[in-house]
Amino acid sequence: MAAVKTPGEVALNRLAIVSVLVITLIFLAPIYWIASTAFKPRNLATTIPPTVVFTPEISPFVKLFTKRSQLREPVPPEVYEAAPWWERLIFDGGEKVVRSGRGEIQLSGYPSRFINSLIVAITSTILAVGMGTFTAYGFSRFRVKGEADLLFFILSTRMLPPVVVAIPMFLMYRAVGLNDTHWGLIILYTAFNLSFSVWLMKGFIDEIPKEYEEAALVDGYTRMQAFFKIVLPEAATGIAATAVFCFITAWNEYAFALIMTNRRAQTAPPFIPSQVGSGLPDWTVIAAGTFLFLLPVAIFTFLLRNHLLRGMSFGAIRK
Repeated sequence: MAAVKTPGEVALNRLAIVSVLVITLIFLAPIYWIASTAFKPRNLATTIPPTVVFTPEISPFVKLFTKRSQLREPVPPEVYEAAPWWERLIFDGGEKVVRSGRGEIQLSGYPSRFINSLIVAITSTILAVGMGTFTAYGFSRFRVKGEADLLFFILSTRMLPPVVVAIPMFLMYRAVGLNDTHWGLIILYTAFNLSFSVWLMKGFIDEIPKEYEEAALVDGYTRMQAFFKIVLPEAATGIAATAVFCFITAWNEYAFALIMTNRRAQTAPPFIPSQVGSGLPDWTVIAAGTFLFLLPVAIFTFLLRNHLLRGMSFGAIRK
């Protein structure tokens, strides 16, 4: 029979629910602000008081992906009618799309920066989680001399903020020719996330009973076969949780990307604020770029949400 709650317990439950709702609204408010600004007309982006009800537009996203210049004279009606619908949105804003000498549309720098972010974040996450899992397995299953000191040394790489070591790393990268390269950022982000990956994965692997592997070894499995067929499936939740955190760190990193890259391998985080410029900024375009930048992390986290929730609660099999 269920216990009857006292009035005090009911009040505390209601207070907890209200507190959770308030905190959720506080955290979601910036996301809503960015998303709404990304679909606003430019003249409503900075109104005081803020405009809440408006007709959504996609012209900020069209502007985000194209190079534009100000119109110096009205567009001829025949040109306006012959233009595609998305180019008419640019014309309506008093701008025109920049074209090459052969009439090809010139894309802005955002698509290439976005692709760079995907390449660097995905590759560094795979490398960090892969190497971290193997390293954590070694520390968890074998007796390593000076294990505590080695683990502390691995953790110490996260004790300094990136901006402190950015200048020495820049000089080192310039000497070996890794400045403004994808592999330069991949190596840097992998090293930066590796310590986090090792420590987090060691906690998950420690929770997997050794008896499973011992039984597999008795049945004729090699140590490597036991690792891939026994340990990895049981550590899937831990791998997913670690991958989410490593991906978010690499995806959002700003200091190294700003200092180590210039054009060819520059990622989206340093590119988006550079669009503010010194003139009158178009906040709708900046919000559109930020909104699109949030989507991969949101989608990746959503796809792994079940593993992430189990992983955060150390959901591996326990003895």
